[in-house]
Amino acid sequence: MAELLFETYGVRSVAFGVDAVFSYKYNQLHGICEKDGLAICPGFTTTHVIPFVDGEPVYKGCCRTNIGGYHITDYLKQLLSLKYPHHMARFTWEKVEDLKMEHCYIAPDYALEAQLFQKGGKEAEDKTRCWQLPWVPLPTEEPPSEEEIARKAAIRERQGQRLREMAEAKRSSRINELENQLHGLEFLLQQLGQVQEEDIPSFLSETGYASKQEIELTLTKVTQSLRKAKGEPKPEQAENEEKADSCTSDKYPLINVPDNMLTPDQLKEKKRQIFLKTTTEGRQRAKQKRVEEELERERKTQQDEERRLENPQLYLEQMHTKYKELYEKIELRKRLKTNGGHTNGSNSGGVGRGERLNAAQRERMRLLTTAAFDRGKGEDTFGAKDEDWQLYKLMGKDNDDDDDGADEDEAELARVSSRLQEIDPTFVPKLEPTASQPTITEVPHVRPLTKEDFQIVLGVERFRCPEILFHPNLVGIDQVGLDEMTGVSIRRLSSKDKALENRLTSSVFMTGGCSLFPGINERLEAGIRMLRPCGSPIKVARALDPVLDAWRGASLYAANSRFHQQTFSRADYYEKGEDWLRRYQVRYTL
Repeated sequence: MAELLFETYGVRSVAFGVDAVFSYKYNQLHGICEKDGLAICPGFTTTHVIPFVDGEPVYKGCCRTNIGGYHITDYLKQLLSLKYPHHMARFTWEKVEDLKMEHCYIAPDYALEAQLFQKGGKEAEDKTRCWQLPWVPLPTEEPPSEEEIARKAAIRERQGQRLREMAEAKRSSRINELENQLHGLEFLLQQLGQVQEEDIPSFLSETGYASKQEIELTLTKVTQSLRKAKGEPKPEQAENEEKADSCTSDKYPLINVPDNMLTPDQLKEKKRQIFLKTTTEGRQRAKQKRVEEELERERKTQQDEERRLENPQLYLEQMHTKYKELYEKIELRKRLKTNGGHTNGSNSGGVGRGERLNAAQRERMRLLTTAAFDRGKGEDTFGAKDEDWQLYKLMGKDNDDDDDGADEDEAELARVSSRLQEIDPTFVPKLEPTASQPTITEVPHVRPLTKEDFQIVLGVERFRCPEILFHPNLVGIDQVGLDEMTGVSIRRLSSKDKALENRLTSSVFMTGGCSLFPGINERLEAGIRMLRPCGSPIKVARALDPVLDAWRGASLYAANSRFHQQTFSRADYYEKGEDWLRRYQVRYTL
């Protein structure tokens, strides 16, 4: 530092002093402390205790601990970040420093204070501080007024009227289109009736139809579509069947004609008619089956609803029981297909070859083994008899006869599950667990954020963080606290004069930013009293301004007329060298 000041910046002279000593000398002028005393300065990163004898510091008796305001702020920041991880970005160094200086205090007895907060109560609540973070409440939906309801109803009515008009226009256009198509087909049939039989193929080739029957079928479909578009009631099913039976001979006239009476072209037409008739009948049967199934479902639903209305509680219990039985039945069937019904005495996931075979696979294995055993003697004559080939049919047959039953059970389980979801709001269907997705047993619930979620509560943190000044081991530093440092400093003095020790403890001076914590003077006095003999005079005083008194004392020292006698000049530096500066010591009493 001296080399930089003298050789680079050309400073004429410089004086080095200790901030705690300047603050002590400044407050000594104002009667806060005496000539003999102890100056305790908890700084930013370290804490020093300096004894004074006859107004001058005795550096041989100094004591230092690597604890300061930086460690208190960092400890508070860590505690708040762990307590409120979702608001970690709010805990900037500057904000935590403000919280420390505004809310932290020194507890008279750390253990009793911690027990007080652990028990809770009115006193602990009074000592708790709350920092409210910016929070915007969720908008509350107010019920609409009568005017708003009427306005929305009018808008919906206008929209519905516009949609009805559009649908009516589309329906009218569709009816006109179908009527035109119907008239065209009827006119085409009239013209076809006037055409001679040998000219029919050439006439139909121009229209795009293959036969008269196709035109009639199209005419029937258009008529049905037109009736549906106009909203006319459908004819009864029996009348349709009678009409279909009566028209079968007209639609398919070649079906009942013997083949020896038909030409080759008519034979081809007969095959086509048979195919069309078979396809049409199959579609009708499938449609009839779907209608019957739908009616059956409606009947079951109606019966279930009647049972539910008679006794809702009993019906709900029965549905839950039925769902549980079906679910267990399906799960058992799946396990049997997977493991073949074997558990090997354990529930572990690893199974052997025999345990992986289902019932059908075991039956095939038995057939193969039996055939190999029977045919393994003498000449191989397998296949000479017709019954030998039945083995392949047996092996190819799926022995899982309950597949249809499994499909019915799964469909019934889906129906019962859907019904339970309608009548029981608390019902959650069971899902099949997978390797990556475990079974979901409950629906996650998300709680909306409230004002309390944006509050930072300072309770034990208020006195726990500054406590490291007296117990540095709380943050992992194995050193003594402020009260024990005073005893160490007194013991390091070469003089063992009891009167001097009493004068030192009767003027304990506190300076530095950390001395602003409320309760630090009382706690330090109590700690020193435990170290000193009974009846020793102890007095702890705090600087007038613990933060700026060091600067004020240095400014008064520099303004003294004899200040230049305590400086280290550039000439001294060039003459005596930088090593002499290590032995340089300023005298604070001028």
